[in-house]
Amino acid sequence: MSVSSIRKVKSLRDTLLSLYSHKHMTFNYLKHIHSVLITCGLSQDTFFLAKLLQCLAFCQPTNLSYASLLFDRIASPTTNLWNTMIRAFSTSSQPHMSLAFYARMRQYGVLPDKHTFPLLLKAFSKLKNEDPFQIYAQIVKFGFDFDHFVRNSSISAFANCGYMEDAHRVFGESTQKDVVAWTSLIDGYVRNNCALQGLRCFMEMRSTGIRVDEVTVVSLLCAAGMVGDIWFGKWVHGFYVEAGRVQWDVYIGSALVDMYSKCGYCEDARKVFNEIPRRNVVSWSALIAGYVQCNKYRDALLVFHDMLLENIKPNQFTLTSILTACAHLGALDQGRWVHGYINMNNVEVNSTLGTALIDMYARCGCIDEALSAFEKLPVKDVYPWTAIINGFAMHGDALSSLNLFSCMLRSGVQPNEVTFIGVLSACSHGGLVDEGRALFGLMRHGYHMEPNVSHYGCMVDLLGRAGCLEEARKMIDDMPMEPSPGVWGALFGACMIHKAFELGEHIGKHLIKLQADHSGRYALLSNLYSTCHKWEAAAHVRKLMKGAGVGKITGYSWIEVNGVIHEFTNFEKSHLETDDIYAMMDNIIVQLKLAGLLESLT
Repeated sequence: MSVSSIRKVKSLRDTLLSLYSHKHMTFNYLKHIHSVLITCGLSQDTFFLAKLLQCLAFCQPTNLSYASLLFDRIASPTTNLWNTMIRAFSTSSQPHMSLAFYARMRQYGVLPDKHTFPLLLKAFSKLKNEDPFQIYAQIVKFGFDFDHFVRNSSISAFANCGYMEDAHRVFGESTQKDVVAWTSLIDGYVRNNCALQGLRCFMEMRSTGIRVDEVTVVSLLCAAGMVGDIWFGKWVHGFYVEAGRVQWDVYIGSALVDMYSKCGYCEDARKVFNEIPRRNVVSWSALIAGYVQCNKYRDALLVFHDMLLENIKPNQFTLTSILTACAHLGALDQGRWVHGYINMNNVEVNSTLGTALIDMYARCGCIDEALSAFEKLPVKDVYPWTAIINGFAMHGDALSSLNLFSCMLRSGVQPNEVTFIGVLSACSHGGLVDEGRALFGLMRHGYHMEPNVSHYGCMVDLLGRAGCLEEARKMIDDMPMEPSPGVWGALFGACMIHKAFELGEHIGKHLIKLQADHSGRYALLSNLYSTCHKWEAAAHVRKLMKGAGVGKITGYSWIEVNGVIHEFTNFEKSHLETDDIYAMMDNIIVQLKLAGLLESLT
């Protein structure tokens, strides 16, 4: 080999070592280095191929198929190189390939080490419908079940896959319970909607004197938000964050924003957001989602606008929240803009984002566009199916809703409780009593789901609208849970439709007892008496309402004009164009009177 070739090889060696140690590389640059290796006759050199492979595995983004081809050219890969490929796929969108590489590794007779199994367990945590028991059996077989690092990874994997009893068993068998093991268990309870158990676990952890870290605090804040425990959330905020016991960063800030929002304290969430030193897409998305959770949809859109001005690129979670806000506001133009943004920026439309898109179009009255968005989804699980079924039910197209439900069942997708609410509502609006009864039975006997109060409410509404008042009343009496005011309200509405005023009066009085501070309940009974020309009884109800100090809830509405949301409330005159609006209304009233239409409209 010439002196120049030796120098080039040494330069390549130093370059690869430098790149691997600092992780500063791009995929195209590594491909260029590979081409130089080939031209220098080093395409079979194990040292260079191994270092290049390790650089490719850490390169983001990288082409893992290219890395796999390069790996196949190495004659006898070491355990470390097998681990490199398992690690690369465990953090990618193809975690199942980690398991395939492990299977190949064992076929070639290569023994795993203590670094192999945590990587495989991480891959299992990302896979659906998989359990980590088969890997745990391998862990026991090779004697790594007592390794501290492997045990902590096992606790996390079992917890993330929903096997909390097994996670707790592995945790209990551990002789060294550090902050990682405790946090994995707490986070597992939170992920599996057992927030209270997670909080109890934290109290036990604290009694042992284990010092928490940032990950623990994030899990605790998430648990506090789930159960709506603002006192505990504020305690964590003050004791760990403000006191400086953990490092303040964007992820803790985002968790605080999420916790305050879920507890209904949006102003506190905004205050925390403003204090975050470096805000990223996670913190912006947390604030937007918080406003949506607090039903402050206009504020969510305003924050989204500010986010775009800051050149922060929204992700799927952000766009889902914004589409939800648009759906509730009826902001069709802004919803279409978001849809256009998704298409222009090639944002992957997953099930959650696709469901939000379908729901937005359906709520904004564009059922054909909702159906188009549904049909374009590459993978349709129960959530988009439910959204489009509910969309057609909302539009009063009962037959289309039921046809879609049948298509969903034929495609092998199992309905959930919300799906049945959609089809039962469709039957109610379409007057399909027999179909509704059949679906209610299918839910219980075909899918072994116990109907909740919403399903009973749909059935009461369906039977009541069809005039089957006695059957509806019997269904309420036979409910296994306490009927909600909504269920009684559905039957009251049916009584008004079918002029069953005696039963309606009884229900109206019962509703006032249930919700004595709800102005709408008094209004319903007063309207019933007015319909029956019982003016004294109607006046008595209004007097009763006034004596109880119950005021009417202020009505409000929105309208979107040229992409701008305008909000109006009763007798509110803060809008910039209030004078022009009222002048136009007066003009319209005059025109209606001249045309003789005002009487018929009122």
